[in-house]
Amino acid sequence: MSEIIAGVEIPETSTATDATRFIRETTNPLLFHHSRRVFLFSSIHARNLSIRPDPELLYVAALFHDAGLLTPFSDAEQRFEIDGADHAQAFLLERGFSSRAVEVVWNAIALHTTPGIPGRMGPEVAATNLGVLTDVIGLGLDKLDPAMVDEVTAAHPRGDFKNEFLQTFLEGLKHRPETTYGTINADILEHFVPDFRRTSMVERVIASSWPDQKSADNGRE
Repeated sequence: MSEIIAGVEIPETSTATDATRFIRETTNPLLFHHSRRVFLFSSIHARNLSIRPDPELLYVAALFHDAGLLTPFSDAEQRFEIDGADHAQAFLLERGFSSRAVEVVWNAIALHTTPGIPGRMGPEVAATNLGVLTDVIGLGLDKLDPAMVDEVTAAHPRGDFKNEFLQTFLEGLKHRPETTYGTINADILEHFVPDFRRTSMVERVIASSWPDQKSADNGRE
């Protein structure tokens, strides 16, 4: 029998089942419940906005979107969003998905924390971002049926989500602070790590290896 929560059917494909198992085994209950809520809220928003994401691709994107916080894909230090996107890419390629489908999921995960862009892209990317925003900061929560919200949180309880989520982010980022440059992830380190200081784009421009024009002109005199 199909699993339906708040009117949203959980995909029953082998890929969806494998994704559920993988995320359960490699993350933690906090991120598992968060990721499932993201899928449910993404699906409800998509329905309300009359956009039609592929349910299976949306499910994989939602489940893997924070996987990079706890299960690094590579030894290289890279943004956790990229780690999660790379995880999902390998996962889907192993199961024979097309390059187009893989790209859709990769983009949805890689861009899920990037303001302003996902809404201009395809339905899976846009819906994933909306689901994340609703579950993390409550954006769009007032546009959802309260009964549906209650059904989602009954199936996947929030608990002390705010504090535990921030701590999970901190643990996933504090050993790779350089990857937070230019992202909202730097906010986490700036708040919790006393000696963290974010580098600004202005500093990078001034400190670049290019000589300024005045120095170059003096050198030719």
